[in-house]
Amino acid sequence: MSSDSARLARKYPGLKPWDIDTLVSEFQGLSNLDFNKGLPQRNLVEAVQKIEPQRGYDEVRSALKQVSLSRPDVIEQDEFIEVIAILRENDKAGAAGGPGVANAARAFEGITSQRAYERRTILKSEQNSSSAHTINEDEREEFTNHINLALAGDSDIGYRLPIDPHTMQLFDETRDGLILSKLINYSSPETIDERVLNRGRRLSPFQMTENNNVVINSAKAIGCSVVNIGSQDLAEGREHLILGLIWQIIKIGLFANIDIKLHPELYRLLEEDETLEDFLKLPADAILLRWFNYHLAAAGWHRRVSNFSSDIKDSENYTVLLSQLVPSECSRAPLHERDLMERAEQMLQSADRIGCRRYVSPKTVVNGNPKLNLAFVAHLFNTHPCLEPLEDTADHAELDDYLFHDQYDREARAFALWLNSLNVDPFVNYLFEDIKDGIVLLQAFDKIFPGSVNWKKVNTRRPLMRFKQIENTNMAVDLGHAQNFSLVGIQGADITDGVPTLVLAIVWQLMRANILQTLASLSTQGHRVTDQDMIQWANRVASTNGGSSQPIRSFNDPSLASGRFLLDVLNGMKSGIVDPQLVTAGQTEEDMKMNAKYAISIARKLGATIFLLPEDIVEVKPKMILTFIGSLMAIHQK
Repeated sequence: MSSDSARLARKYPGLKPWDIDTLVSEFQGLSNLDFNKGLPQRNLVEAVQKIEPQRGYDEVRSALKQVSLSRPDVIEQDEFIEVIAILRENDKAGAAGGPGVANAARAFEGITSQRAYERRTILKSEQNSSSAHTINEDEREEFTNHINLALAGDSDIGYRLPIDPHTMQLFDETRDGLILSKLINYSSPETIDERVLNRGRRLSPFQMTENNNVVINSAKAIGCSVVNIGSQDLAEGREHLILGLIWQIIKIGLFANIDIKLHPELYRLLEEDETLEDFLKLPADAILLRWFNYHLAAAGWHRRVSNFSSDIKDSENYTVLLSQLVPSECSRAPLHERDLMERAEQMLQSADRIGCRRYVSPKTVVNGNPKLNLAFVAHLFNTHPCLEPLEDTADHAELDDYLFHDQYDREARAFALWLNSLNVDPFVNYLFEDIKDGIVLLQAFDKIFPGSVNWKKVNTRRPLMRFKQIENTNMAVDLGHAQNFSLVGIQGADITDGVPTLVLAIVWQLMRANILQTLASLSTQGHRVTDQDMIQWANRVASTNGGSSQPIRSFNDPSLASGRFLLDVLNGMKSGIVDPQLVTAGQTEEDMKMNAKYAISIARKLGATIFLLPEDIVEVKPKMILTFIGSLMAIHQK
């Protein structure tokens, strides 16, 4: 036995000396070791299974979590042997413990039934053994299936697919940010300029962080709530956080087409005496329920749905919906089946015939998993809305009037995303509706100017009568005056009534104050930062590292439209971050948009939270340009 084997035998007494010799020989004979004789972490399961074929992915993954790696994402020889030692020790502990040990563990974890135990994976915190998170295995499986289908054949990550939906492999594959970036672009096309992504089979920790910065900041930009998720959480494979983020991204993609601008025929779902304005305030899941019930009523069915859980468990409503959508392929025959699991299977066979067997299984239908059933219904709507086109009537004229008066949409979207980044409650989906009671605005004031809100005087018990809402919005206006906001002619009632220009005015000044406050806190003297300070900073940084753009005079300088100045600022912040071969002349509108899109993704790669769209740069929207420059200045001063 070599001295190295003797050392390892002393270190791992559970392994026999001849075992050590065999393991060392097997490890050193692996074909995918790097130049320092280390094994890429991605290849660990395959290497272990070569020696012990019975080992499962999750079993090896769990053992690896107990090993401290000397190099990120690389398994050294000693660490490989430690993984094997842990696996064999676990075998002995499992044999000795018997069912009593498992039952005690379940009791500790708060799992009270066999069914609940089988449907959950318990994740222990490495920092605190008494802390645990759960993930739903059905959701992990279906979200993995979604990723496999959506990203199959991708030139950058196709070789990593399909991911095994029955293991925890998903959370290892998403650590470098590439799959999550691709998923964001699948749900919300062109959000990320993929030219900024670091690619390759082996990324350094720094490259992974850059990619994950893009993921986090792009997820914010499409409306995900990522207040408690950082790029390091993704890199460390924090399962419950990653699964929650994946669901938000998938849901945004599923909901993207539930929009009256894309489907004017949604107008048919208005109820008696309901205005178009009130209908447009409904969240997407409520519109899906309305659509579901519209078809149930059209089918002459006596039942209605009010949720995506208990109301669909018996598959009856699903069966009727499918038969109404595509009667040539889907019948009501499953209604005659008494066994719920078998009925669900027959219903899903009908869905399969129209290309819609996705997101749910008989088990998740019968168990009433709300997320997966919501995804199933959204997919049905996206593929088979089956609503008759509108006729040329007065109702259609009302809809046309709405569709041509959406000039505030982009600003409202950006401001809603910014409010959500402050972790306000409730989440802001529709700006003019969701702040009308003043509570979200007051939360924003209190976060930006701590202690400014006297919460004892705030009406917080929802739903609020109109006069109570106006009391809150008047308080918000008063707080704005106290901070020297320009609010001439704005009253609380204007906010409660959702007057677009006036709502945007107060929210913009809050957002601007937040940016300036952040910049002031980062400056050495702590002095108040002005617009001119930001312009001077941008001009100075843009001129370094070979920047060739002319200085700008203001945030509505016409030269900003090309995007080249902003790219020079970014390259001045970090030399080489901009690839000059990817920068266009910026003379045509398409070239300008390509530069703007590239600049936004680079800013997110550097860690900036950016809410503007490429169109805001091309059209030189000064408010949005200010937020862009301010965010860059903030991360540059850290």
